[in-house]
Amino acid sequence: MLSTIGGFAAKIFGSSNERRVKGFRSRVEEINALEDELKGLTDDELRARTALFRQQLADGTVTLDDLLVPAFATVREGAKRALGMRHFDVQLIGGMVLHEGKIAEMKTGEGKTLVATLPVYLNALTGKGVHVVTVNDYLAQRDAEWMGKVYEFLGLTVGNIVHGLDDEERKTAYGCDVTYATNNELGFDYLRDNMKMDREEMVQRGHFYAIVDEVDSILIDEARTPLIISGPLEDRAELYQAVDDIIPKLVAEDFELDEKQRQVSLTETGNERVEQMLAEKGLMTGSLYDIENVTLVHHINSALKAHKLFQRDRDYIVKGGEVVIIDEFTGRMMPGRRYSEGLHQALEAKERVEIQPENQTLASITFQNYFRLYDKLAGMTGTASTEASEFLDIYGLDVVEIPTNVGVQRADEDDEIYRTAGEKYAAIVQTIADCCRRGQPILVGTVSIEKSEQLSELLKDKKYVQELGRKALAQADKLNGAKEQEYKNYLTEIGNYLVNAAAQAKGNASPIPHKVLNARYHEQEAGIVAQAGAPGAVTIATNMAGRGTDIQLGGNVDASVKDWVAAEREQGRAPDDAAIAAKRKELQALIAEQKTKALEAGGLYVLATERHESRRIDNQLRGRSGRQGDPGRSKFYLSLEDDLMRIFGSNRMDSVLKTLGLQEGEAITHPWMNKSLEMAQKKVEARNFDIRKQILKYDDVMNDQRKVIFDQRLDIMGEEDVSEIVKELRQQLVSELVRRYIPETAYAEQWNTAGLREAINGVFGLDLPIEDWANEEGIADQEIAERIQKEVDAKAERKAAELGDANFRQIEKMVVLQTLDHLWREHLVTLEHLRQVIGFRAYGQRDPLNEYKSEAFVLFEAMLANLREAVTGQLMHIELASPDSDFMQPVELPEMHASHVDPFSGMDELAMADAAIEGGARAQFDESGERRPPLQTRRAAGDFDPADPATWGRVARNAPCPCGSGKKFKHCHGRE
Repeated sequence: MLSTIGGFAAKIFGSSNERRVKGFRSRVEEINALEDELKGLTDDELRARTALFRQQLADGTVTLDDLLVPAFATVREGAKRALGMRHFDVQLIGGMVLHEGKIAEMKTGEGKTLVATLPVYLNALTGKGVHVVTVNDYLAQRDAEWMGKVYEFLGLTVGNIVHGLDDEERKTAYGCDVTYATNNELGFDYLRDNMKMDREEMVQRGHFYAIVDEVDSILIDEARTPLIISGPLEDRAELYQAVDDIIPKLVAEDFELDEKQRQVSLTETGNERVEQMLAEKGLMTGSLYDIENVTLVHHINSALKAHKLFQRDRDYIVKGGEVVIIDEFTGRMMPGRRYSEGLHQALEAKERVEIQPENQTLASITFQNYFRLYDKLAGMTGTASTEASEFLDIYGLDVVEIPTNVGVQRADEDDEIYRTAGEKYAAIVQTIADCCRRGQPILVGTVSIEKSEQLSELLKDKKYVQELGRKALAQADKLNGAKEQEYKNYLTEIGNYLVNAAAQAKGNASPIPHKVLNARYHEQEAGIVAQAGAPGAVTIATNMAGRGTDIQLGGNVDASVKDWVAAEREQGRAPDDAAIAAKRKELQALIAEQKTKALEAGGLYVLATERHESRRIDNQLRGRSGRQGDPGRSKFYLSLEDDLMRIFGSNRMDSVLKTLGLQEGEAITHPWMNKSLEMAQKKVEARNFDIRKQILKYDDVMNDQRKVIFDQRLDIMGEEDVSEIVKELRQQLVSELVRRYIPETAYAEQWNTAGLREAINGVFGLDLPIEDWANEEGIADQEIAERIQKEVDAKAERKAAELGDANFRQIEKMVVLQTLDHLWREHLVTLEHLRQVIGFRAYGQRDPLNEYKSEAFVLFEAMLANLREAVTGQLMHIELASPDSDFMQPVELPEMHASHVDPFSGMDELAMADAAIEGGARAQFDESGERRPPLQTRRAAGDFDPADPATWGRVARNAPCPCGSGKKFKHCHGRE
């Protein structure tokens, strides 16, 4: 009843989204009213408006909201002159939504890239820097160059952050008014900045305003896994071996093994036995599950898994003195791959081979917590409404659907569901062949790279294609009724087409020509997508492919010109501007003709080979068709063997379809099936949201502590003199030691003055007559503390005088920062280990999250106490052999490896980027088609001369100097 009333009200008053969009219309009219006035300005006069706006903001006479109308009108005029593109009214609305810090949902082809120029320009007027976030390096570079023409025309500076830049280049890019960057690079730069020793070395300058392109991909899909910077851990081989000696001594009742779930854990008797053996070895005191032993528990669990769950020659082999993992699906060896969290080291200890150092997390952050650093955050995508609740709950972002400039003409057909995957693929190949025959471009979406390759192999298989054609012809012969004549004609045409295609394919040629997108190299991907609208083009893509580039019916003129110029250059010819202009005109006519053919064939056909767990991913694929009012079709082909169907009870459905007499090759199609599948997807989406939300709750605990540490580091780096901070640490430490050995409530005869004397001597290097002081009549603990403090301060002053006041101030700063970093890294490891075992608290009817919060707080307090003692102890004992000692040299960051695992492919995106750079796959083309050098130029071995820096190409600042000195480049030939 309520839904009926709601629907009736929406018809009268419009939906809430429609009402919000309507609220922007008045300002659109104001912007349009300024258009004629701005047309009459010269380029210099238009550019001068930027300086005027900035001055008004600096004077405080206007706010950003006050400038929205004139600024947007200025950008629209600037885009017309710099790019020949004029913002539509709906694009102006999209820009307003982004300026307000919301998500603008705009359909594919509606020009989101151009929309962003409006709020970016407006917010960049503050001079605080605006970040535009993209999903890959290619888009960051493309958009910075493309839209940068508008910003530079209007007097703003534009920077671009991609993989492979050094710190100076990054700092310059972040210093620009507008910076384009990938989400990975932004996050890693933030983490790296908070490991620097000097504020001047930091590359980022704050987090004022960010617009996230493909916001659903970045803030939801990629946010499943955190960004991690790791480095080698100190050698713990002896500990792994000591723990490994214990495990074989356990008996069956000491542990519980669940092979199905691949889990193993100690029983109560097992705990007692392990505690006893660890105590005998001197590895622990107290209980195994005391908070200070949480890392030891981690090592025990790893060793237990290595012995009880992992079998040699099944899960791994030992080859050449190394433990090599065996892929459980293919049975192949995977050299170079290692299990994480110390499991690989436990296997090495078990097999008595050399134990390689474990990698330690030096810093990590989730995208959720990184992007919540921004004062204002906005996003744009074609598909956000299905995840609106998550955006609001996690990021505080509202989703506003922006109407299309021209109505959507795409026909979304009901799903076709087949019994088996073989029948489904046969129907898919037939449909692809039909599109090729009629000249209709088709985009085939798959859920994984493997499925793309599988379909590609079918299209290349001449025997399969020929057999499929014969089956279609045989099926057509059986149809004789008048009602079946149309379907008979269709099968006959398809059958003949397939048989002829297989017969005409010579050599290795594919009977059905097609392109498969490789999601690793985004530039190649974009080039393929740009031409996927040509008549009869067949493009197979995974869900992650084809982002950021429109599929234009007929083809893409700019991409075609670049391809032609590149081909000419490879042939040794260098076309001039006139030749390029003539070719462009020729290609424009050809593509216009091809567009007419594609339109007559029905526009772009989007065919999906499976339903994804998320409706949003399905909608992304579907949205590739129907661009800017073009006609199009979309259909999903499913089978009961698909993952989603199998999970949601396809066995029962299979038996029902058999009973109903569904024949081979026949499909079931009904709107009810679509609704049932959508309900299944909603359940999966809700479950995944709950998982992400739960993970975030745990990360929030670490994030609160991370903020405290990073803020403290910033304060310390910003101070020339940290002596007051060091003095406060000394005073707090003295008070703690006195309270520990002389409790306030204890009588004088209960004081442990000998222990206090020993502790003061150990930490401060002072042998004080504390026992004598304690024997003085009427002396209080407070007075003893004051005397100790006086002696400690006096020694600190002597140490400063001995080393030189300026030197000592520098040493204090270095010691505080280095010690803080070291203890923070150890704390991160401890928290990781705690997170892995805290779930067991649920068996004791205790909430694991609350337990984690409580214990993490205790560990954090312990870390701060260790900081006070470690800093004070080092400064009280430090001696410098000479002013040129290593301690006075600039501190190098530890060896680091950045990683972010793609949640769909399981591959490390940063490793993929490195491989792309090494392979030269990132070369770009400029407007004239000239190929730019790769981001990281590698000279050919024959051209390289260690004595001639001119032959080195570009060298990363932290790389070894090519001259062979053994120093880092920045401390050798790279020194300014």
